[in-house]
Amino acid sequence: MARKRKYELTENEVVERWAKHYPKVMTWIGKLQKRNQNAWLLWLFCKTVGKTPDELLALKDDPRSRDAERLLDEFAGRDNLEMPKSVRGTIVIAVKSFFKHNYSDLAKASGQVFFVKQKPYRKHSKDELMKIYRAAQNPRDRSLITFTWSTAIAKESLSKIQWKHLEPDWEKEEIPHIALPDIIIKGHGRGKYQGVEQHTFVTPEAKRDLADYKDYLERVKGVKITPQTNMWIQINAPFEPLGYDAFSKIAEALSQRSGVAFGWHDARRYVETALEEIKINPNWARKIRGRKVKGEEAPYSRPAIEQLRAAYKEAVPLLEFTQPTQITELQKRQEEEREIQNLINSAKLLGIPEEEIQVLLKERGKTWRKASELVVRMRAYTEKRTEANGGNSNGTFEEIHENELVGYLRTGWHVVHKLENGKVIIRRG
Repeated sequence: MARKRKYELTENEVVERWAKHYPKVMTWIGKLQKRNQNAWLLWLFCKTVGKTPDELLALKDDPRSRDAERLLDEFAGRDNLEMPKSVRGTIVIAVKSFFKHNYSDLAKASGQVFFVKQKPYRKHSKDELMKIYRAAQNPRDRSLITFTWSTAIAKESLSKIQWKHLEPDWEKEEIPHIALPDIIIKGHGRGKYQGVEQHTFVTPEAKRDLADYKDYLERVKGVKITPQTNMWIQINAPFEPLGYDAFSKIAEALSQRSGVAFGWHDARRYVETALEEIKINPNWARKIRGRKVKGEEAPYSRPAIEQLRAAYKEAVPLLEFTQPTQITELQKRQEEEREIQNLINSAKLLGIPEEEIQVLLKERGKTWRKASELVVRMRAYTEKRTEANGGNSNGTFEEIHENELVGYLRTGWHVVHKLENGKVIIRRG
């Protein structure tokens, strides 16, 4: 028995069976990425309110009229419609876009749909990303995963990026730079987005996969790649560029095979989280994500790119997920930094003057590097101060394990500070 259709038209049918009868609708969707989807949303709105696209536009023949806005408000506020609020929200966006592209903008406040987000944003672990990565069945999809989760490039830009957007000789760079012009990122260089560029980078693991993918296309598939060739293309003849909707289908297939739900926008949050963790300059983070930065100079200078690359490099261990040892090294470095900060706090409690602490810190990299070496320097300072005080031992301190603490406490020592490695700093007197 055939399944009953919920709507008379589907997204694949709506253009041929409905939109083509309205020239203004065809002109509108010709400017959009998701042509079928937007045409279907407008059709659903027209069907619900009982008007044709031409009748909708006629409501704005008088610029002072607010009939179109009221109609949209009424639609947005109806709870008896058999559609979720999220769908109503996307319909409102499509309707406003239709009016805007026909030079009859609706008031910004019209058609607002309020709803509470039911689920938290997805935040993938490295293990989950590895499941997605292993689910890829060709070099393109493997490269697409590591590339997107290192660059934070949006889905729309992925469909337009070309090999020329990588810096020259990118294969020789440890962390290749990618520069995307305003025309292929959010805003498409219009209005306030004019001149906005995205400057991001490829992690070493993503560079490896990208090189494998390029080699696969050239050597195995016989594709002749030029700087103007789209980076993401079909892996079978005729090797056409992947369209916007194709990326959604790839994500859906990988989600089903891996058992891990994801969308390409999740990668942008993943990169942003890593940049926040290394405390990168917020404006630099915006530049990496392709967002507008107030007061910036254009074009972006080479020295600025190198600065950006150096800052991005700090986030690489957090971004890479096929190289499990790198995160361990980062954690060790962060733990060392916390240990040194604890020792600095101990020095203040011991009465070491601030200027002397700064002297000790300036010696880092010359006479000491690790926290254990800093303890030696601090001990030498206190012993020298003890001699200067005529043998008074009040300044003496030691670093011991917690299981040794009881014996020291019985002989007149006091705890000054507890370290995170299971040791404590103690002071006599």
